Amino acid sequence: MHGMRDEQQRAAEQRGEATTELVVVTPVLLLLIGFILQFALWYHASHVAAAAAQEGVRAARAFGGSAEAGQARAQHFLAETGPNVVQGPEVTASRDLRTARVEVRGHAPSVVPGLRLGITAAAESPTERFAAISPGLP
Repeated sequence: MHGMRDEQQRAAEQRGEATTELVVVTPVLLLLIGFILQFALWYHASHVAAAAAQEGVRAARAFGGSAEAGQARAQHFLAETGPNVVQGPEVTASRDLRTARVEVRGHAPSVVPGLRLGITAAAESPTERFAAISPGLP
């Protein structure tokens, strides 16, 4: 009889502990899921930005290409491929006699309030040029 009273007293002392644990653990779990989603969006956006930079440098490096053509191609790629993936994109391009370079900057969409992850991707390549062939070479 005495053992049964102890069990009832312990049960009364523990009443509500599961609810308290759930209230504490649930926001932490949701925040962890939010961070995982935020990282996945950042990772995807950085790959889209890198692809846009590579696409732009292909246009800029081509024979007869220009920095403006590379910038326009990268901006078009971003608009078509992921208009909401890279937010606030800024594309800069340059070309000289030897190299062409395109850089894409922006940020990933935010899932976690107050967390804004930046993205920078650049691609550089030698420009195409034709050289005269010497008569003595095969």
